Amino acid sequence: MTGVAELRLLEDLPDPPKQLFYLGKWETDIFKNCVAVVGSRAMTEYGRRVVEKIIPRLVFEKKTVVSGFMRGVDQYAHQVCVENGGKTIAVLGWGINIPLEDADKKLAHKIIQSGGLILSEWKDQQPALWTFPVRNRIVAALAEEVIIVEAALKSGSLITANWASRLKRKLWAVPGPITSRTSAGTNLLIASRKASLWYTEEPTAVKKTNDPLLKLLENESLTSNEIARKLNQPVAVVGAQLSMFTLTGQLVEKGGKYYLAEG
Repeated sequence: MTGVAELRLLEDLPDPPKQLFYLGKWETDIFKNCVAVVGSRAMTEYGRRVVEKIIPRLVFEKKTVVSGFMRGVDQYAHQVCVENGGKTIAVLGWGINIPLEDADKKLAHKIIQSGGLILSEWKDQQPALWTFPVRNRIVAALAEEVIIVEAALKSGSLITANWASRLKRKLWAVPGPITSRTSAGTNLLIASRKASLWYTEEPTAVKKTNDPLLKLLENESLTSNEIARKLNQPVAVVGAQLSMFTLTGQLVEKGGKYYLAEG
């Protein structure tokens, strides 16, 4: 089903779209309790695992997952949501009438079949460099909370983050390995306190004094590779933990080794 609709949620925007075109069955309940999950097109294995951790929890909490339908984190968020029985809204960076191909078409079909929606503020607009940043404002406006999974320093996801802040939406960022360019933007959001830190099962920055990683560093300083080996965990996972503890002030890194912060 294709239709045209208006949405009051978007009235927070200084330049709200005059109308929305959509595919699927329009039910206003889907716009209650929306959370946007966005990130890099160059999704890493770490980013994939983060999405697989976050989305099922949101579905369990009866949240609608909003994202931008781009390959990488966005499409994987839509996919995992559908696979877990949730509803998701895909906001296109091009016109609703532009044909989709192959995997994109299959994913869009799954979204609609599961009760989700495909949205666009355009009917026949071709994708262009300017359409995606414009699209991002809608993603942020639809959501009560925005979670940035992976983002480079010049990522389009940071545009969504800026809109979230501007619209006074709750903004979360997932810390990533400090050596990863794909996580440089999310780590900066946390370090600059523009976003709250999202980590494992609890979106919190509360110190975990009994964490095995912190316990390991009580008596010696170690590199990330040494920590990963001793904990028998992937380096990417350990790197994310190290980033989180460094950003929250629990660890200090010097010369490639990590130390417990004093005090």
